[in-house]
Amino acid sequence: MDAGTIHAIWTVILFLSMVGIIFWAYSKKQKTRFEEAANLIFADEEENSTSSQIKTGVEK
Repeated sequence: MDAGTIHAIWTVILFLSMVGIIFWAYSKKQKTRFEEAANLIFADEEENSTSSQIKTGVEK
C-alpha cells in the first residue's frame, strides 16, 4: 500500500466517524439527555434560592 491509499482510507474513516457523531448528537433518543445536561447549571440556583428562603423566612 502506498501513502495515497492510506490517506484515502483514513479520510473515509474520519468522514464516517464524523457522520456517526452528527447522527448521534441529533438523534431523538439523546434529546432529553442533552436538555437535562443543558439545565444543570440552573439546578444550583434553585437549591440556593430555596435554602436562602428557609434561612431568612422570606418568600420570593
